Formats: sequence, structure tokens, C-alpha cells
Amino acid sequence: MSTKNRISIWLFIIPAMVIYLSVVIIPVLYSAIISLFKWNGISNMEFVGLNNFITLFKDPIFIKAVSNNLIWVILSLFGTMTVSLALAVMLNKKFFGRTFFRGFFYFPAVISGIVTALIWRWIYNPAIGFINQMFLLLGINFQQSWISSPQASLYAVFIASLWQSVGQPMIFFLAGLQTVPEEILEAAHIDGASNIRRFMVVTIPMMKETFVIVIANLIVGAMRVFDVVMGLTAGGPNNATQMMSTYMYSQTFRYNNVGYGTAIAVLMVIFMMMVIVPYVRFTAARD
Repeated sequence: MSTKNRISIWLFIIPAMVIYLSVVIIPVLYSAIISLFKWNGISNMEFVGLNNFITLFKDPIFIKAVSNNLIWVILSLFGTMTVSLALAVMLNKKFFGRTFFRGFFYFPAVISGIVTALIWRWIYNPAIGFINQMFLLLGINFQQSWISSPQASLYAVFIASLWQSVGQPMIFFLAGLQTVPEEILEAAHIDGASNIRRFMVVTIPMMKETFVIVIANLIVGAMRVFDVVMGLTAGGPNNATQMMSTYMYSQTFRYNNVGYGTAIAVLMVIFMMMVIVPYVRFTAARD
């Protein structure tokens, strides 16, 4: 490679490197340093070493937040992925109005999480909300305080998030379905394979790369979910919907425990890397 080509390559790489270092790497390293201090954001920083992390693992609210994030991951993998895949399969068929319905189901994905929370706050309203009013119209005596019940609030918030987040993986699955060669599906049909068997044995294995992307995105999204939860419940009632992100926000910006809140952020990054890196390496090694 000539010197001129090397210079051209570096001229293209350096701007991206500068942006990535200044926006991602340096803030992450700075956050890791702050997590080793006790600091309220104003006064002098007091070095405490790993004490913030030790305290976190003794903090019952943080343990509850981690548990809720894990539940959210499971619900996302089995709920969001199943619904988005089912929608993609239906919308991959040829019928009148297919383009409209693709846009209709994708539309919530372009709405911000806070707006989604406001919409669903009205839907879940115990007095005039759509769900409780629907039960009344059907003559069913079932009134539920959806987001103020410690037992139901986490799942109610997840349904609101599901409504918003199902569009993006649906588009990924649609793209993946359209890469499956029709010739292979027709050959399987000629061999006597049913629609379900063709889908399970032919279509899904040929969409491996799509599943890798969707699962990785769902796990990361579940680990850092924030806006919908903050807009609907702010982690309540009684920490029933507390997430690591909402607890980090509360500690950092409400109670001015900047070092403690930053330690939560560092653990969030570590937890996501512990899940995503082995998962991607495992799936890549099987190619």
C-alpha cells in the first residue's frame, strides 16, 4: 500500500476516532474514576475505593433493581421477540394494505419513551382509563390500579414498552424473512414439509444473523430501560418497578450521591458486556 493511500485511510479514520474517544471512551473512563469517590457533585471528592460497589451489593433496592432488569430481559426475549416475529411473518405475506400495516405497527417505535409513558398513563388511569372502562362496558366487574399495584405495575409498564418497542425488531425480522430463498421453501414444500415445519427447520436457521442482532438489541435495551419506567412509575410503587437506570438517576440527580450513582452506571456497563460479548462470540464461532 502506498504512503498516499495510508494517509488517506487515516484521514478518514481520525475524525471518527476523535468523536468516539470524546463521546464514549473518555466519559466511560471518567465515570469509572468517579465511582471510586464519595461525591455530591459540588464539594471535594473523597476517595473511598471500592466501597461504593461493596455497598451496592448490600443495598436491597439495588438488588431489587437488578432482579427487575433480569425479569425485563426475559420478558423482552420471550414477549417482544415473539410478537415482533409473528407480526413480521404476517406482514411478509402479500395482501392488500400490507405497506400501511407495516407502517402502522412500526409507528410507535418513532415515538419517544416519555410520550409513550404519557399515553399509557391515561390508558392505565383507574378512574377513566381505557382498560378499566372497557371492562365496565363489557359488564365485567374488574377494576385494577395497574401502575400503582406492586404486583401488576412491572408487567403493566412492560406492556407499554412492548407497544413501543415491537416495531424495530419487526423490521429486522421482515428484512431477514425476505432474504430466505423461495426456491428452498418450495423444495421443502415439495418434500412434504408443512408450513410450521418449513418455518422451524428452514426459515429460522437461515435467519441466524437476524436473530443475533435482535437478541443483542433486546438484551441491551432491557438492561438500560429508563424513559418508559421513569415516565409511568419512576421506579415505584415501593420500588416494584425500580431499574438500575432509574436507581442510578435517583441516586445521582435526586440525592446527589454522584459517586454511588456512577458506580451503578459502571456495573450496568459491566453486566451488559458480560452478557453481550460471550453471546456474540458464541454465535460468531458457530458460523
